[in-house]
Amino acid sequence: MFLTFNGRYFLLAVIIFFIEIFIALFVSDTLVRPFIGDALVVILIYCTLRIFLNVKYWKAALGVFIFACAIEILQYFDYVKLLGLEQNRVLSVAMGRTFEWLDFAAYFAGCLIILAFEKLFKSKEKSVSYK
Repeated sequence: MFLTFNGRYFLLAVIIFFIEIFIALFVSDTLVRPFIGDALVVILIYCTLRIFLNVKYWKAALGVFIFACAIEILQYFDYVKLLGLEQNRVLSVAMGRTFEWLDFAAYFAGCLIILAFEKLFKSKEKSVSYK
């Protein structure tokens, strides 16, 4: 069975969610909000997925990367307007309305961070010996 509840990922998701809210409300620059915020959102989606699904980390990371890229491509076509939701400010912001080529790099960076941390913690878990 691959359905589960993972408290560690839940805690990470909550922390990252509040960091994202802080960035959205208080940061208006050209690095943290657009790039680091996008990398973090990929990590947030990944952690949220891993709260409930017990799947291989690299498969989850790849799926999240593909999802993020698909949303970015939809933003190119202004899918929020195509769906008739442009008047709903909350949904419009949450779904994203601006296409930016560099967002793909941010998503990729977020996935690299995920893979690095998962690899690091997997190797630490294996090196712990139980007596």
